[in-house]
Amino acid sequence: MRIAFASVHGDGVMASEQSGNPGGNENDPAGKADAPRRASEPPRRASEPPARRSGPPGRGSEPPQRISAAARPTSSPRLGSAPRLGSAPRLESAPRFESAPTPPDGAPATDRNARIATWAKRIGIALAALLALAAAAVVLVVRHYEADLPSTRELKDYRPPQVTRILARDGTRLGELFTERRTVVRIGEIPNQVKLAALAAEDAGFYEHAGLNYLGMLRALAVNLRSTQTRQGASTITQQVVKNVLLTPDRTYHRKAREIILARRIEQELTKDEILELYLNKIYFGHGRYGVEEASRYYFGKSVRDVTLAEAALLVAVVKGPSVYSPRVNLERAVGRRDFVLDQMQRKGFADEILVEQAKREPVVLAIETESLAELAPEVVSEAQRVLREVAGPAAQQGGYTITTTIDPAMQAAARAAVRKNLDAYAKRHKLFGPLARAKKEPPPFEGTPAGHKVFRGVVTGADDARGTLSVRVGTLEGSVSLRGAQRYNPNGLAPSKFADVDKVVRVSLIGPAPEPAAAATAPGQEEDEDAAGEAKGAAPASIPAKPAAPVPLRLELGPEGALVAIDVRTREIVALVGSYEAVRGGLDRASYARRQPGSTFKAFVYGYGIHARTLTPATILETNPLAISGYNPQNHDESEGQSPARLREALAHSVNVAAVSALSRVGASNVAAFAGALGIQSKLGADLSLALGAYEVTPREMAAAYASIAAGGIHEQPVLITKIVGPGGAEIPLPTRPPAHRVMEEAEAYVLTSLLTSVVQSGTAKQARSLGRPIAGKTGTTNQSKDTWFVGFSTDIACAVWTGYDDAAPLGKGEAGATSALPAFVDFMKQAHAKRPVADFPVPSGVVRVKIDPATGLLAREGQEDAIEEVFVAGTEPADEAPVPEPDAGTEAADGGAPEALEGTVPAPGEGPQPGPQPTPSGKAPSESEHAPEPGPLPAGDTAPPPF
Repeated sequence: MRIAFASVHGDGVMASEQSGNPGGNENDPAGKADAPRRASEPPRRASEPPARRSGPPGRGSEPPQRISAAARPTSSPRLGSAPRLGSAPRLESAPRFESAPTPPDGAPATDRNARIATWAKRIGIALAALLALAAAAVVLVVRHYEADLPSTRELKDYRPPQVTRILARDGTRLGELFTERRTVVRIGEIPNQVKLAALAAEDAGFYEHAGLNYLGMLRALAVNLRSTQTRQGASTITQQVVKNVLLTPDRTYHRKAREIILARRIEQELTKDEILELYLNKIYFGHGRYGVEEASRYYFGKSVRDVTLAEAALLVAVVKGPSVYSPRVNLERAVGRRDFVLDQMQRKGFADEILVEQAKREPVVLAIETESLAELAPEVVSEAQRVLREVAGPAAQQGGYTITTTIDPAMQAAARAAVRKNLDAYAKRHKLFGPLARAKKEPPPFEGTPAGHKVFRGVVTGADDARGTLSVRVGTLEGSVSLRGAQRYNPNGLAPSKFADVDKVVRVSLIGPAPEPAAAATAPGQEEDEDAAGEAKGAAPASIPAKPAAPVPLRLELGPEGALVAIDVRTREIVALVGSYEAVRGGLDRASYARRQPGSTFKAFVYGYGIHARTLTPATILETNPLAISGYNPQNHDESEGQSPARLREALAHSVNVAAVSALSRVGASNVAAFAGALGIQSKLGADLSLALGAYEVTPREMAAAYASIAAGGIHEQPVLITKIVGPGGAEIPLPTRPPAHRVMEEAEAYVLTSLLTSVVQSGTAKQARSLGRPIAGKTGTTNQSKDTWFVGFSTDIACAVWTGYDDAAPLGKGEAGATSALPAFVDFMKQAHAKRPVADFPVPSGVVRVKIDPATGLLAREGQEDAIEEVFVAGTEPADEAPVPEPDAGTEAADGGAPEALEGTVPAPGEGPQPGPQPTPSGKAPSESEHAPEPGPLPAGDTAPPPF
């Protein structure tokens, strides 16, 4: 009966608890029938009623949703105290506990409980120990991977490598400098469609998690463990920033552990926007482009600020695999990936269905690739890079600068075209275009082993049409010329076998260093010691011939090179700069760095100083007889024959060498050298008579600057090429201070010299320039054996210098001179440069007078003289005496080329002193314009130190 009652009571307890009445049964709703036993009371016996085992008091006072383990009294723990998920009966209320007879005093039950408690305690201690060990292991692992971790604080000021852009004066891109082609844009400037597309494709929960996607990491771990290799990642955008900026892209567990630690750190130090900005500016988009800005410019030809939703999705699609999903590689695959990104945006709620469908229908319009085109001004890019290094220091390597130059894109293009047209015309005159036929008498080829950056004569030995190469032997070296890089000499694209005959001698240079000669290999079994070798006297050495070396790459150097510099006369800004035919980055800028003899173009400084010193005037009679120059015998074989004697204007127009040397002997070579330096010649000049013929080397850029000083009325100002540099942060960087302008000549003196130089164009050696239809002043120049040819001149707006010659100073050939090899490029360029400019004459300043003179004597013309000519003078230097009536046969003697010791009745120009008569000199002729500066000739007595300018 007791067992049955206990069973019913137990069932009743369960039923009451499940129905929400934990206090007991229906008869005792308050639960007072079975109050809890105090600790001092003896243990309950089996004869006591089971109803006393009901639950603790008060449990029925809380609603079911608040049931928790904390609501039960801690003084009576029991096994059934855990939350109940079903209707299973509690263990303490089961019938089997009441049906078993309890041993006396409860000793076995107490032992069992004690054992259970002991094991529970042991298990608890073991678990605690395991947990402690696990925690220690985690700490050790974290410390292990934390070792040598990069600091995340640097991300606050992280500056990824960027592109430095060199711009023309109107913003046209001239070139770029970069280690990684990237332009950083701030997160606020990136449109929402780009940010949302990136989040949808890469990390939709980016703004919700703390840097790690734990479910994704577990999923990737399972995949990688099954495949026994790293096949799948679960990187968030934060982790990708860590990997790309602070770590390496290696797919290893070691790197992954470090990545996880750093991801948590940067989430604490950077905002979400800052992390996303780093990501969008760092990731690679293929084709050498990094960051969304450069990718947008490359693919769509516009800033990322202006992309559409479809274009934003396409940009993000490329990130998955640039070599696979680039629209320039596979447009169909790229569009498929773009549509996937758009679907992800719709699925994540980042874009509605209508916008997504419209974006999918939008056609892909890619920008035209311009990187394959030659740079407009590589010479300017190189100089901009040099200046940037000077002003920015090591930071220049990181890029991000914008450099604005003075280059006018239209003039730069015209200058390049003019130089190439001029050099192509030379090549045509001298038959340097393919096919190259073998002549009956070829020049001797080079003998020996070539080395260094020089030009050598090689012999064509064969051709390989399949490879597009020409085999050329240069001394002991076998070389190969690729015609793919020789379009200049092969405009018709001839095959190598058709381009040049075998045994044709061609000019070539080494592209790389010559290989070291290979030693012969020792045959197997051959003894290498000297004793064994000595035993086989007279026997031929058993050696294996060395394997022939691969042909050394060569470059054709058939034609000369050229340079052109153009300067705005008013602002002294360099508007065009050409230093080579090829226009390649890293090539020699001959306009700025090639020092060559200027020839007769230097005569302008000789006569200019004479006018400035009031020693010479346009009407001064100069000696043209070589025998009249003591100790130095220049010849009048420059560009035309001189006449003896001749007025200064005539001597300059016809480039009479003896007259220039005669003028230099009057004014002093050291004075002229200082005068040229004040005008803009920075190269070192010697103070001897050869200076008059341009024997000392200068650069085309210096010549253009000096002539620009003359065109500007005698004021020298250093030419400028770089006008502004803006740093990555938008701040302008100070440039080196430009020297102040200074006056070298009075305006009247500069005008008279300009007037003299116009005679070179109107009636002298540069008549071709008259085709420009506007006033042009300038001077041709040709050095000995036509190794250097020049024309330097100016209009009222632009000063321009042109040089043509071989880099190794080889003669240009018969018939070549400044008027044929340099002047045509000047004319072509100036025609384009003045296309939209009105015709303007050189303004006449105050201090200039015009007087009619006798052309034979340079004195005042007689009253009613029919052959009188008008001449310009600086006020106060005009002749004061009237020319005498000539002898009846005086003109005949002059026509016969006689050189009277003194012109009867001739009065020296103001400032001129009496000149010594001609002195006989030893036989032998000096070159027309010396290749190298000769020994200094005698200077006139009283030559003083140059005055300051």
